[in-house]
Amino acid sequence: MDGGLDLSEVERVVYTALAEDLGDPPRDVTSEATISAWQVDTADLVARADGVVAGLPVAAQVFAVTSGGTAEFDQRVEDGDRVQRGDVLATVVGPTRSLLTAERTALNLISRMSGVATHTRRWADLLEGAKATVLDTRKTTPGLRALEKYAVRAGGGTNKRMGLYDVAMIKDNHKLAAGSITAAYRLVREKFPDVPVQVEVTSLAEAQEAVEAGAGFLLCDNMSPELLGEVVRAVGHRAELEATGNLTLSTASAYAATGVNYLSVGALTHSSPILDIAMDLRPRA
Repeated sequence: MDGGLDLSEVERVVYTALAEDLGDPPRDVTSEATISAWQVDTADLVARADGVVAGLPVAAQVFAVTSGGTAEFDQRVEDGDRVQRGDVLATVVGPTRSLLTAERTALNLISRMSGVATHTRRWADLLEGAKATVLDTRKTTPGLRALEKYAVRAGGGTNKRMGLYDVAMIKDNHKLAAGSITAAYRLVREKFPDVPVQVEVTSLAEAQEAVEAGAGFLLCDNMSPELLGEVVRAVGHRAELEATGNLTLSTASAYAATGVNYLSVGALTHSSPILDIAMDLRPRA
């Protein structure tokens, strides 16, 4: 791990993304046709907008792969740093062909991750000083979950569960299939006694049933701030509470004021626009 970034996941994503771009056999026909194999140049990764950067180690890995480990990647800022339009995020020196072959893959990944971090930072800034923190969800880009959840952390947010394997989450369809919240909770506890269990609730009655069954974490789904406040007063001393469902920056303060522990926001990963980042090759002397 590197600062919480799973390096095995970075390698998997980088090789998959490059294979998608280079084909089989792998080749960059334009660069191979126009640039000598011996030419070496310097390029800068430059922010084209204000935001929060995430994914520089991922970009470095892309350049390492295309250059066979010969490119020198000089990181100028750290993941999680706020940057402004025009800031140089990193400088890379290496074979010109390898720089241009890496360019789009590196920018796709770092721009995506930085967009998630930038969006998350807006939520984290808004909730600063409040009890509540912002959580992500499983609404991630297929294949990029580890990287997008890392970007959430870089932006000041908190990860919820990584997948279906590490936390049991009893949602509406589980309640229907099992017969009730109490039955579903009991069945999960019997089958997986060591796995954390979270329960989605939509009313005060369901919240009370869930904590009576033994739940210590409730997802309060699509509740108004008024109803959520009632749930906090009724069971907040017995369970951690998460507000979820169609939350926006404009309503965040009202939900945080109820006293919940978390606000979960699927939009952090499914709707964040990219942060525009470019690679500028320096003019040759």
